[in-house]
Amino acid sequence: MTSTTSPAAPAVVAGLDLGGTKVLAAAVAPAAPLDVRAEVRRDTPRGAAALVDALAAAVAALDERLAADGHDGVAAVGVGVAGLVDRAGVLRFAPNLPGVVDLDVRTELAARVGRPVTVDNDANCAALAEHRLGASAGSRSSVLLTLGTGIGGGLVIDGAVQRGAFGFAGEPGHMLVDPHGPPCPCGRRGCWERFASGSGLGRLARDAAAAGRASHIVELAGGDPEAVRGEHVTAAALAGDPDAAGILVELAWWVAVGVANLVDLLDPEIVVVGGGLVAAGELLLGPVREAYAGLVLAHDHRPSVPVVAARLGERAGALGAALLAAAEV
Repeated sequence: MTSTTSPAAPAVVAGLDLGGTKVLAAAVAPAAPLDVRAEVRRDTPRGAAALVDALAAAVAALDERLAADGHDGVAAVGVGVAGLVDRAGVLRFAPNLPGVVDLDVRTELAARVGRPVTVDNDANCAALAEHRLGASAGSRSSVLLTLGTGIGGGLVIDGAVQRGAFGFAGEPGHMLVDPHGPPCPCGRRGCWERFASGSGLGRLARDAAAAGRASHIVELAGGDPEAVRGEHVTAAALAGDPDAAGILVELAWWVAVGVANLVDLLDPEIVVVGGGLVAAGELLLGPVREAYAGLVLAHDHRPSVPVVAARLGERAGALGAALLAAAEV
């Protein structure tokens, strides 16, 4: 009599996206990474020890949800972190995680969860996900920009994410565009993200409010001009407010400055724009393309480079981290 053994269920891996305000964790099967088996969200705590606790707790919560559905826990963990992550998985510096420096995320989290852990920059993870599964799939070379509170970036050249000699490549938000510009959380002044991010959009809107414009935007902020944020501008623009649309055009010029510089430097096939500001859609991307044409070198003598919206939304970083974890299984 011949005995048969049922094939083992495919391994499930976890992708964690650690940002300045939230931790998003997703459990996926490597063969079908868009099929999220379980998802967990947590607020980002303050302090190095609390961050590791939050990541470990997110993995435990995924395990619990998988077990409730009759599945094994995750086999490996990938983490995307908003900051400078070296090739050993150490978070060296993170402007939006105050006080967290030289944190060995990979070693400390692996000791807590007892499984392989790989760590990379969050935008690198998002670039990988968009390249494999999203807006830049099929291209050889692409740039991903995440326009949120700050600006993250990921570079794919000849099909591979570029991390640089030490792991720090892909920080376009901190390109210096005005040495006398506003202070940046990184400690310098005039970084591109101070002008072209959600924070930059809020600053432009507050300036407009101080000049007596943007009344509808101020209303959405509860009547306090100093409480105006980028999301208020986007909501007003989508509702048809002309002042908000005009402020988005101002922001688009600053976005296009950085896009043109990156295209001049890297010559990608496509530029993918993600992050919260993409909610504005063509109200932002249309003016970005228009301004870009006048800023990039020899626009009329080079192939067109599409500037398109990301497809994977807020899950892109977690899905890319899961793809990294899948390589460990």
